[in-house]
Amino acid sequence: MNRILKTTAIAAAVMGVVGVAQARDQVRIVGSSTVYPFASYVAEEFGATTDYPTPVIESTGSGGGLRLFCNGVGEGTPDITNASRRMKPSEFERCAENGVTDITEAFVGYDGIAFAQSAQNDEMNVSREQLFLALAAQVPVDGELVDNPYTQWSDIDASLPERDIAVYGPPTTSGTRDAFEELVMEAVSEEMEAYGGEGYTDIRADGAYIDAGENDNLIVQRLTENTAAFGIFGYSFLEENADSVMGSHIDGVAPTPDAIGSGEYPVSRSLFFYVKNQHADEVPAMNEYANMFMSEQMIGDLGYLKGIGLIPAPEDMRAEARSAVENHEALELADLK
Repeated sequence: MNRILKTTAIAAAVMGVVGVAQARDQVRIVGSSTVYPFASYVAEEFGATTDYPTPVIESTGSGGGLRLFCNGVGEGTPDITNASRRMKPSEFERCAENGVTDITEAFVGYDGIAFAQSAQNDEMNVSREQLFLALAAQVPVDGELVDNPYTQWSDIDASLPERDIAVYGPPTTSGTRDAFEELVMEAVSEEMEAYGGEGYTDIRADGAYIDAGENDNLIVQRLTENTAAFGIFGYSFLEENADSVMGSHIDGVAPTPDAIGSGEYPVSRSLFFYVKNQHADEVPAMNEYANMFMSEQMIGDLGYLKGIGLIPAPEDMRAEARSAVENHEALELADLK
C-alpha cells in the first residue's frame, strides 16, 4: 500500500476508535417529558462536578423511550430511559427478546398530573367523572353509549363554566397520557354500569382533545395564548409556571406537594428511570450518573429536585430504591405483575 495512503488509513482508524471512546464517555438518555427536567438538572450537575461530559437527554415520551431502550444492546441504543410510569410486562419481554436482559429500575419519587388553565380565569373545581365525560370518545346517555355529545363544560354540569371543551394533552407515547387514562378514564368507567365494569380509556378525536406533543412547556404556552382551554401535564411544570397557569382541584383536592406525596390527590403517579447494566463497562459514567440522581442531595426531602417540582418519597422508600441502583439489582418480570 502507498505509504501516504497507509498512514492516512491508520490515522483514520485511530481517530475512529477515539471518536467511539469519547462518544461512549457520554451517557445517552431518552424517555419521559415529565422526568426530563429532573434528569436535566442532574445531568448538568454531573457534567459540572465530574470529569465526564454532560449526558445527552432526549425527551421522547415514556413509551417512545422504552421502545428505543429495548431495541438492543450496544452503540446506537440508549443507556438509560426515563419513565413517568412503570415499565409494562410487554416492554420487559420485548427488551429480553432483543438481548436487553440486565435492567435496574430506579424509583425516583412522585409527581401529580395537573389539569390546568390560564391564571387569568377563575378557579375550576372538577371531579374525575366530569373529566371523563368531557374527554371520553363515547359516554352513556339514557343508558346507552353514544358518541360524546358535550361541547361545553356546562353541558356536563351546570356548575361548570360555559366554555368550549378544549384540552391540550399528551400523545399516546407519553407516560402522562398512560397515567391519566389509568387514574381518571379507567377508574371512572369501571364504576359505570354502561361499560360493564370494564375500564374504558378511548379519548375523543373530534377536536375537543388536542394532541400537543411531548413538550409540556408547549402546553403551558398554549394555555397563555388560548385562555379558554385546559391542559394536562406534570405538576413540576405547574409549579415552574405558577405565574401564568393554575391547577384545578380534582375531587375537591388541590395539586399540592403534600396532597400528591400522601396520595390524597387522586391523579398522582410514581416516576422512574431504567438503567441498561450491560452498558456499564463501555459507558463508565452511567452508574455514576445514576448514583448521583438517587442521592439525598437530589431526591431527598431537602434535595435540589424538590425545588423544581419533584415530590420526594418517604425516607425508607428512598433508601430501598437507592440500594437497588447502587447494587445494580436486576429487574424481574414478576416484579412488574
